[in-house]
Amino acid sequence: MSKKHPFSELTGKSVEELAQLEAELAAKRFTLRFQHAVGQVENTAEVRKTRRELARVKTALAAKLA
Repeated sequence: MSKKHPFSELTGKSVEELAQLEAELAAKRFTLRFQHAVGQVENTAEVRKTRRELARVKTALAAKLA
């Protein structure tokens, strides 16, 4: 994802690519949540980045389907 325009890269992807990316990020968020609860996460900012990236993907997917 580019630093300046993270959403612009997502708008060029197909619905299938976005759905696959959403599933991957949801799984990553799930594992990070459990690791964070147990205290195994080394980079706690990764939890926040993953959550926000997942929200961007969901927004792009909803825009494509609308």
